[in-house]
Amino acid sequence: EVCNENGERKIMPFDGMLPGDAFLWTRFRDDNTLQQKFKDFTQQQFDLKRGRYGTIGDRTVIKNCRIIKDVKIGTDAYIKGANKIKNVTINSSADAKTQVGEGCELVNGIIGYGCRAFYGVKAVRFFLAPHSQLKYGARLINSYLGENSTISCCEVLNSLIFPSHEQHHNNSFLCAALLQGQSNMAAGATVGSNHNSRSPDGEIIAGRGFWPGLCVSLKHNSKFATFSILAKGDFPVELNITIPFSLVSNDVTHNKLVVMPAYWFLHNMYALARNAWKYGDRDKRINKTQLLEFDYLAPDSVNEILDAISLMQQATGKAYLKSTKDNKKFTAEQQIEEGKRLLETKDPIVHELEILVEGFENSNRPVQLIKVTAAYHIFKDLVTFYAVQQLITNSGKQFKQLDELIGSIPAKPVLTTWMNIGGQLIQRAAINKLVAQVHQGKVKNWEQVHAFYKDQADKYPAEKFQHAMAALQIVHGIHLKKAKPEQVQQLLQEALGVKTWMVEGIYNSRAKDYKNPFRKMVYETNAEMNKVLGKLEDNTFIKQERASLDQYKKTIAALSRKLQ
Repeated sequence: EVCNENGERKIMPFDGMLPGDAFLWTRFRDDNTLQQKFKDFTQQQFDLKRGRYGTIGDRTVIKNCRIIKDVKIGTDAYIKGANKIKNVTINSSADAKTQVGEGCELVNGIIGYGCRAFYGVKAVRFFLAPHSQLKYGARLINSYLGENSTISCCEVLNSLIFPSHEQHHNNSFLCAALLQGQSNMAAGATVGSNHNSRSPDGEIIAGRGFWPGLCVSLKHNSKFATFSILAKGDFPVELNITIPFSLVSNDVTHNKLVVMPAYWFLHNMYALARNAWKYGDRDKRINKTQLLEFDYLAPDSVNEILDAISLMQQATGKAYLKSTKDNKKFTAEQQIEEGKRLLETKDPIVHELEILVEGFENSNRPVQLIKVTAAYHIFKDLVTFYAVQQLITNSGKQFKQLDELIGSIPAKPVLTTWMNIGGQLIQRAAINKLVAQVHQGKVKNWEQVHAFYKDQADKYPAEKFQHAMAALQIVHGIHLKKAKPEQVQQLLQEALGVKTWMVEGIYNSRAKDYKNPFRKMVYETNAEMNKVLGKLEDNTFIKQERASLDQYKKTIAALSRKLQ
């Protein structure tokens, strides 16, 4: 019973279930035909005969366990000191060995290849996807945990969690939530403990990169854009944060909600860039049917950036016109036009305005955007960088296919809508087509659904490129197919500038840790600090990013020559 405690998004987990399967099943709940088809797919795959024996694979070791009943255990597994394992499938192989350790109690669940569960774990009605870990007393109940994830100590109930989730703290709590990957729960975070309706039927939906900070308390129902980070605080009511890469703060002193767009790029570029790299680096999956997106600039986040640009234009224009034209009403178009003028020219008056937005919080108190000018221009630069990055990625070695690639851009690029299907980004139109094919009986089983994921993964690079071109035209008015050579050259140089700025930001945000006197005070000398922390100059990730910048410069130079 994932995503909602009332059981109305319940799924039937099966061996081999992918996070995309679980997600699709929890959506479209008003489509009775689709829901029945998913049930049929599952029942057809596994027979209902009783009297099966539990099986244990070759080279599997079982020591000092109290109760093992109705289990299917693969090869090369290591199980030691478990209290109880009942009605559980434990997948394991020579290439991906699974371990279950002391004090574990596992009932009614499926454990994927290469997983680990040890030291007092309690899991009931659960799905642990491949290469994930439960440890140190974690409780996982009525939940699906995606690949390459770790949960320690804390309690997770009725949640669907996409791959690459981290939750390490005994006093953090997660309930009735959909977390769409690359998430990190801090100590004391209580996500979804309070129901604002008359029954336990609330939900929380968080896009990729969700990071609730220390002692954050969130209420049902709330929704968050990609890469939202929440500052410490008890958020009193429901939230709907639509601007990506934002820091959200509850300003109790002034009784308002404060949102800082583009926070990561302004103040913590190191963490953002390193997280994108580490998730890909730590992807241990053997079965890569679903193509997981780890880059922070992708169709989901870029679409939110485009909406945020328009929202900031209107909010800025509205604030300015209200301060200068008392009691006169203006249309949304007039507000956007005025706000765009102020932001494009970086008019200093924007810093003096109280820029407010509506619909972010279920309350009557103000919701204020800060550092809007800086965020606005960062978002525009990110669209440029995203477009050039896709041009480079899709143009092949030595750019032999460049002319053909540019020629593939439609006369009128269209910005498409995307869905995050278990960590894989797929166009909404393709999902609608899949649903129709399930209805028509053309897709008859989960194997064909998985074939759909693979097909979409093959199409993704080209579709992502077309999406980037559409975003570029919307934000900068540049149609690459019709652009003059000097326009393209300028675009390339702007992208190089953004990359350079990013690498500098990665270094500077990490360097703050070496300059902060409150961090340095625990060391008697700089030599001791460098011994404990490692020298800043020796930081492997910073070195890697600087090398990446050098390569990027060469790539841009080669691309510029090709376009001459």
